[in-house]
Amino acid sequence: MPGMTRPFVPPAPARALLVTADTDLLDDLLRLGSAAGIEVEVAHDLSAARLRYGPAPLVLIGGDMVPGCVRARLPHRAGVVVVCRDSIDTRPWDHAQALGAEHVALLPAAESWLVERLAGIGRAPAAGTGRVLAVLGGRGGAGASVLAAGLAVTACRTRLRTLLVDADPLGGGADLLLGWEELRGLRWPQLARASGPVDPAAFVDALPSRGDLVVLSCARDIPDEDTPTSPALPPDAMAAALDAGRRGRDLIVVDLPRRLDDAAAVVLQAADRVLLVVPAELRAAAAAARVVDVASAYRREMSVVVRGPAPGRLGPDDLARALGLPLAGMLPPEPRLAAALERGHAPGSAPRGPLATLCARLIREVMA
Repeated sequence: MPGMTRPFVPPAPARALLVTADTDLLDDLLRLGSAAGIEVEVAHDLSAARLRYGPAPLVLIGGDMVPGCVRARLPHRAGVVVVCRDSIDTRPWDHAQALGAEHVALLPAAESWLVERLAGIGRAPAAGTGRVLAVLGGRGGAGASVLAAGLAVTACRTRLRTLLVDADPLGGGADLLLGWEELRGLRWPQLARASGPVDPAAFVDALPSRGDLVVLSCARDIPDEDTPTSPALPPDAMAAALDAGRRGRDLIVVDLPRRLDDAAAVVLQAADRVLLVVPAELRAAAAAARVVDVASAYRREMSVVVRGPAPGRLGPDDLARALGLPLAGMLPPEPRLAAALERGHAPGSAPRGPLATLCARLIREVMA
């Protein structure tokens, strides 16, 4: 595949986003970031801030920029801290509430706290928390949703408490793919209205479930005033769902949309592993290269699952090399799978076969 080969790029370090035009405050926060061992990305205006506001693991908003952020109606999300000088002015607290910020940090008193908060984004998740495995399609119809569902079903068969998150509001729905469309329970339109942390036990209890598998799916019904729908999921709701999932489940599998939005960026930043599913076709590889370019703004460490057949005899190693990604596995054709899905059988429900075998290995790797 001439002209498509790209080098493998190591994962990018965690970077906090600092939104300020105050040079003195900027100097102080860059110093604190250095003390915490964390890189800080600076946005001097709102247009620059919007590009990184969703995916950044932590956002520090200077007091000088808070009124503008409020007027711009930046979406509520977890991990926002307002930072300003020690003052008797109460406006920072009012603005922080309007932004949905979790803290107001007053300098210099809060310097030690800020160093610890910044250092926290560079640490791995605490032992015992659930693992996040994200699946992304290299093109439409690549088979990412089938692989994600297969991973979730296979994980339950190995007695892992599993959450399957459908992050594609324009997809067919994870509940339909599993044959769960008649099961009642919480779906994205209801969760999107929540704000702040979500109790893990209450979250799991509210979701459609069978055995150890619970599913957070997008609604396909016509919305009403109480359950509005949107072509994009709120990034703060996604962050809350992942946090609750990590605290209440062993494994969280996320089926990502190919057109990455802010919620997908949150997942890419948080995931322990990201799988890119690509059919073994030249045009699919070209499309996947564009997806990799977009996704690498949020996550550089991904691996590729190549799905057969290969009509042009494009080998999985060649395709992975062209994308600059390590090869996670090959998924050979499974002729009976499509018919089984149409009959309402969930992907991976058969304990044998190429899909189940690959899923079992990938789960062992991410849980190791």
